[in-house]
Amino acid sequence: MVSDQKDNYYVSTSLPYVNGPPHLGHAMEFVMADVLARYARKKGKNVIFSAGTDEHGSKIVEKAKEENISPRELADANSQLFKDLMGKLNISHDRFIRTTDAGHEQRAQLIWKKLEKDIYKNKYTGWYCTGCEEYKNDAHVKETNGVCPDHNRKYEQLEEENYFFALSKYAVQIKQAINSEKMLVIPKTRRNETLALLERGLEDISISRPKDKLDWGISVPGDDSQVMYVWFEALMNYVTVLGYPEHQDFKDFWPANMHVIGKGINRFHTAIWPGILLSLGVELPKAVYVHGYVGVDGAKMSKSLGNAVTPDSIIDAYGVDAFRYYFLRHIPSYGDGDYSKEKFETMLNAELANELGNIVSRTAAMIVKYQEGLIGNIPPPEHDIAEYTKNIENCHFDQALEMVWQQIRGLNQYIDEQKPWVMAKSGDADHLGEVLSYIVSSLLEIGDLLLPFMPTTAEKIITIFKTGVVAKDFAPLFPRIEIKK
Repeated sequence: MVSDQKDNYYVSTSLPYVNGPPHLGHAMEFVMADVLARYARKKGKNVIFSAGTDEHGSKIVEKAKEENISPRELADANSQLFKDLMGKLNISHDRFIRTTDAGHEQRAQLIWKKLEKDIYKNKYTGWYCTGCEEYKNDAHVKETNGVCPDHNRKYEQLEEENYFFALSKYAVQIKQAINSEKMLVIPKTRRNETLALLERGLEDISISRPKDKLDWGISVPGDDSQVMYVWFEALMNYVTVLGYPEHQDFKDFWPANMHVIGKGINRFHTAIWPGILLSLGVELPKAVYVHGYVGVDGAKMSKSLGNAVTPDSIIDAYGVDAFRYYFLRHIPSYGDGDYSKEKFETMLNAELANELGNIVSRTAAMIVKYQEGLIGNIPPPEHDIAEYTKNIENCHFDQALEMVWQQIRGLNQYIDEQKPWVMAKSGDADHLGEVLSYIVSSLLEIGDLLLPFMPTTAEKIITIFKTGVVAKDFAPLFPRIEIKK
């Protein structure tokens, strides 16, 4: 049975390299994509949410040598760390693809064959950064004084005979797709970045490495002396995970509704990947959301600075929903952001404990105390959530949560103005019942709006009030923590 594509929603994260454990940026990206997937399911869509790990390339070989293990052993161990983190973050992904999966490797070779009209062999001399797994042009090398700013290592001068992909021939079509928003790039700053790149002109790209220099990769079909360039074949995961070209999932769910990626790989996803798809005769993704970077205490995370903070350490200390909330609300959705322990703990006490947790606890306690736990008739919610919806669909997660928090603050103010405790004292039971029922209705709506963002907390709020009877014993959602100076 073929499903209606309008009812289907496909979202993916990018594939992180397995040369190291997950960092805060990976965790934030997983959570952002999870919001989109949960929101789509809430709207009744059939969802495929795909994530995974990128496991080939010289960077993996280099790290494996350092640890005196095989590339496969390194890939297996670190891929598991990403899976474990996704479990800890309560990520609702449906698929987890590894680029070492036999299915991906077979389909990548099949894609290569379909691209052969745009593939040719040539000698290449250029500057290569193993950390980026990317060739850099002369202008970039000069600009950065021959040292990669992201990896603090010198570029290597390589001369190799490689296969090339004729990306340049698709520049005009890619530009048209972005300008017409057939492929939407969010936010506009990243869209403009890609358009500027296209204005300068796309060069054909090297898409293979000689096997005698790198044998950890997928063999080029018909030429066992070469392996596919890691970035080229990794991009293919977005369709191989759907069973391109023959599987029903590919027919039903492609084009992707949203790719969620970091700004460092914008060019790969908004210039190179569309070129591959155009060469295949396959539709472009509907949208690509490009998020920023996360620093720590106002600086870029690095081992040398000793400021590396793991996602696990934050989740273990404060809980998963506090983590999700901070990285969705306090890291700008359309820019770079910063984590600090002090900011996190202040947020937890002020916003989660004092504002959200307090209103839920106060309301439940008043219903138990004044109405023996019985809520009465709960009116339907009154708020217009059109702007909230628009913000989620545009990946403006911080703004969507800001709108929910306006409701929470407004409700706290409403309680202080209405003073239910005074009504109870004066015996105004009818008015008291109406006020408390309105508060419950608003809290149930808030719980519903928080479901994609903080699923466990949202379920707790809904569970406390949804039956119409509030239990006497309930734990606070977010106990205040002592902030040590």
